[in-house]
Amino acid sequence: MAQKIAFITGGNRGIGFQTALDLKDAGVKVVIGSRDLKQGEEAAKKLRAAGVDADVLEFDITKSSDYQAAYDYFNSKYGRLDILVNNAGIAGGTFPGTGPEHTATDVPGDLLHKVFETNFFAPVALTRALLPLIKKSPAGRIVNLSSILASLALHANPESPIYNSKSFAYDASKTALNAFTIHLAYDLRDTNIKVNSAHPGWVKTDMGGEHAPMEVKDGAKTSVALATLPSDGPTGGYFHLGQPLPW
Repeated sequence: MAQKIAFITGGNRGIGFQTALDLKDAGVKVVIGSRDLKQGEEAAKKLRAAGVDADVLEFDITKSSDYQAAYDYFNSKYGRLDILVNNAGIAGGTFPGTGPEHTATDVPGDLLHKVFETNFFAPVALTRALLPLIKKSPAGRIVNLSSILASLALHANPESPIYNSKSFAYDASKTALNAFTIHLAYDLRDTNIKVNSAHPGWVKTDMGGEHAPMEVKDGAKTSVALATLPSDGPTGGYFHLGQPLPW
């Protein structure tokens, strides 16, 4: 099979960058999406120096015009897309888990819309735009970067470790993204495409902060595993380091 082609949104730093770096071991051609082209080019340069076959695409997940541009890019250069990692996202303020952000009773409406636009509506729209190219792949893989904070089961359980870590805008946007994972996997159940949600963990990134317990190299492991699933791998699941999480 020809070399696999991957697109990672927000791939110029953090977990997205590490995911691109680790896909080298699978021999994947990686295209990182970066809002800032200069930063993206610097990241791609570092990836190439590490042995990754990498390019960069100027891409802003919040700009719908960039979806068509991404489609045109992959269609003209490769005629297909094998791996889509919907990695770009925002917290909307203080990272969830480190303290109160906004509760369901006081979240500003504009913040709620902003977080949902980036974390839910944008990846749904991008995935739909690129799906015709993913369907041309012999083994398409779609990875949606979610969070354990999306789990309704854990949020509802007073004994769970996240019970008191509620940040409504962020949590709800990732719960909605999980719903997209389930529904899209169902729609594609008779194809070779696998769709899964990934919880990377609480990772030392710009979003996660310096007090996070996990290193970036560990935070990318779930995304890489789901991006390179074998033909008998799961679809429509929600995972962290190979273990399923409760919805």
